[in-house]
Amino acid sequence: MTTHHDSDAAPDRSSAAWDDDGEAVRREAGTTESSRANRHWWDRNADEYQDEHGGFLGDARFTWCPEGLDEAEARLLGDPAALRGRTVLEIGAGAAQCSRWLAAQGARPVALDLSYRQLQHSRRIDEDLGLRPVPLVQADATVLPFADASFDLACSAYGAVPFAADTALLMREVRRVLRPGGRWVFSVTHPIRWAFPDEPGPEGLTALSSYFDRTPYVEQDERGRAVYVEHHRTMGDRVRELTSAGFRLVDLVEPEWPDGLTQEWGGWSPLRGRYLPGTAVFVTVAD
Repeated sequence: MTTHHDSDAAPDRSSAAWDDDGEAVRREAGTTESSRANRHWWDRNADEYQDEHGGFLGDARFTWCPEGLDEAEARLLGDPAALRGRTVLEIGAGAAQCSRWLAAQGARPVALDLSYRQLQHSRRIDEDLGLRPVPLVQADATVLPFADASFDLACSAYGAVPFAADTALLMREVRRVLRPGGRWVFSVTHPIRWAFPDEPGPEGLTALSSYFDRTPYVEQDERGRAVYVEHHRTMGDRVRELTSAGFRLVDLVEPEWPDGLTQEWGGWSPLRGRYLPGTAVFVTVAD
């Protein structure tokens, strides 16, 4: 799971993750600027991210979100027994924890990420565990380096989608590399969260921004250069992107905060989880 908070989680729009002389703003940021900024950000912060969140993510666990929804129970990609032999593309894989779980079920995953340093952590985990290495590819999710109809399934746990400026293109690329009938399942910050401050306490329960404002969130340095970018889409935007790309939406999962989970993750917390959805998981099938 990869987010500003996680391998896989969501943007901490209140963090001071940029340089001391920088600032957080809402402004336009195109494809090239977003891709460059986020690649450098994850390369710089991969070590800290894995140190902070590696325990929650596990080395070979497939968790969709900070709410702790696990694929082993949710089965959004299908029955685990049916994964054996299936080719799976994990997009925005971080250290490939989800791909490692898929491999343990007998699937044949490929882990793709924009960040070279994140992929180095994947290789480190495989070596530490003595496992056969997960196949890794460093690439932008909007320009997938695979032939048409190469994969049976595709998945992403908070990876790539929130960070891409042109998510309509990303959806078309995923559809291109999937075989007909293949599932594309991905989790992102629930769109409604963009109207609220990204704070775990009571201040995060009051809407201060417009849900309909699609202006990107940008952390920039003192020269105005983006060092981190996230892009917002409404729920309707996501559905239209998917259907236009040739996907059929079969489920939309909004995980509730589970009893007993006390760990906070950036703006995710037991308090906010009782009142606001934090994650949206889109379950789709390629027509």
